[in-house]
Amino acid sequence: MNWDDLRVFLATARAESLTSAKNALKLDPATIARRIARLEEATGAPLFLKSPQGYRLTEAGQRLLSHAEEAEAALGRGMGALSGAGETLSGAIRIGAPDGCATYLLPQVCASITAAHPDLDLQIVALPRIVNLSRREADLAITVSKPDAARLRAERLSDYRLSLAASRDWLAQNGTPQSLDALKTARMIGYIPDMIFDAELDYLSALGVSRVPLASTSISVQLQMARAGGGLAVVHDFALPAAPELQRVLADEVALTRTFWLVRHPGHGDARLDRIAGLLTQGIRSEITRLEAAAAA
Repeated sequence: MNWDDLRVFLATARAESLTSAKNALKLDPATIARRIARLEEATGAPLFLKSPQGYRLTEAGQRLLSHAEEAEAALGRGMGALSGAGETLSGAIRIGAPDGCATYLLPQVCASITAAHPDLDLQIVALPRIVNLSRREADLAITVSKPDAARLRAERLSDYRLSLAASRDWLAQNGTPQSLDALKTARMIGYIPDMIFDAELDYLSALGVSRVPLASTSISVQLQMARAGGGLAVVHDFALPAAPELQRVLADEVALTRTFWLVRHPGHGDARLDRIAGLLTQGIRSEITRLEAAAAA
């Protein structure tokens, strides 16, 4: 059994088909199939249930998966220790994040990091869902809930605040709500109720709101809807400096706090990833503090 065959196994297990795995491996499906057959011969067990719908891991494949991921992590730590040993960071790191963080925090933070490390490539994956680290969609993920998975390592990144806001023009035309009760009949902007991917994002139901006339899976789109005079929205305080048209509403009654978590695969010794995680943590905390102070002012 060699590492190259394990690499093919991991890519196929994550993609669940030869066609999808070929993009990650830069190999044609026939070659991938031969590599898997060679690995199955070496292990003496079928690793995949193969069908027209794709490749699904067998029980033996599931057992091998955890060991293959450990080998991959060990190799990554070794490479990271070498590339992170010097002062200048290099290579590519992919960061998954919810779109609010990706839009209003990460651009400034990543620009600052790469300015100091010109050989480092930082890629931001902004998705309206939780980024899947097991499928290697990203090297680091920022989430709004601490993951339950035992095979993931989560570190508290920073708390952040959210407020209820609307455009000054909308408030002038429709009046400013004077109580939480008024929100039940107000024109609200929020997430599409049945597509909320994390319970921490279900702001409106906690406020007793059942109807959301303007909705999006993206918090950034919701902010633009509010700026356009669409109604009332729960927005990040760190986004308010980018939306001067907006005014806070019911500031004493609606003052929410959530937490960003920095998530990655567990392990020790990856000096490069540790350094980048530290720079991201420092940068995001600083940026939240700066922007929330600007919003308060």
